[in-house]
Amino acid sequence: MAAHISLKQLRVFTTITQLKTITAAAEKLFLSKAAVSMALSELEKQLGHDMFDRVNNRLILNQEGQKLLPFADELLGRMDELDQVFNDEQTLSGQLHIGASDTIGNQVAPYLLSEFREQYQHNAQSLFISNSALICKKLVDYELDIGLIEGKTQHPQLMSRQFSQDEMCIICSPIHPLAQQDKIAVSELENSEWILREAGSGSREFFLRTVAPRIEQWHEAFELNTTEAIINSVSANLGFACLSRLAAHAAVADRRVHILNIPLDMKRRFWILVHKEKYQSPLLKHFIHFCHQWDSE
Repeated sequence: MAAHISLKQLRVFTTITQLKTITAAAEKLFLSKAAVSMALSELEKQLGHDMFDRVNNRLILNQEGQKLLPFADELLGRMDELDQVFNDEQTLSGQLHIGASDTIGNQVAPYLLSEFREQYQHNAQSLFISNSALICKKLVDYELDIGLIEGKTQHPQLMSRQFSQDEMCIICSPIHPLAQQDKIAVSELENSEWILREAGSGSREFFLRTVAPRIEQWHEAFELNTTEAIINSVSANLGFACLSRLAAHAAVADRRVHILNIPLDMKRRFWILVHKEKYQSPLLKHFIHFCHQWDSE
């Protein structure tokens, strides 16, 4: 039965899992909607199961489709490798889909990717920046090859390895009374207003785990989904924020915000995430190795 499945059918299948509609998959694959529908229909007929649930004109991967996804990913990955096997130059080939949480995506990934491109002469990478929770979801759904996030995840389908670290800080407006003090105690943050990232963010998770339990009374003044909006709000004296020093660096240098000197361990780790069943192509293996090597340098 499976012997008659074609690579075209598998590519149609994986594209639909990502884009959720026949129309979008057809556009991406430069095929007609009829050709995409036929390829999916033939695949499902040969396997004897529907791979998707049809919900409001969208195709949502079901349990049978989840079983096929790791195999399709590996087979398509190995086919993409063939060019490399017979390439005398031994250059890396294929597309690398990288997801990064906010701090890494904005402050670390641009430099990491620049050096990777220079070292390996490989320029086919995409970078998706969002909060850690969405990065994890896209890894589980095979929409990303690798994730770089702040804060460890316990997701059962993902493997995580530390590759770097940074340090968080608490910032306030330069006109806030605490900005005039060299050192402050955590107790001086009682009854404070805080500007936080949305649920699923590594920065929010760090604040709730490390800072919030040490303050009896605090209030969430705003929930914002960009670091720049948080910095501007702090600069306008709307409250405190807990951010990466990397993210706050420019605003501190411009004296738009002030870092408070507080006796707390504010270090946190960066993690590489990959799906446990994800086929690790030579390109993906090289990039993982590069991330570890890049940090040690």
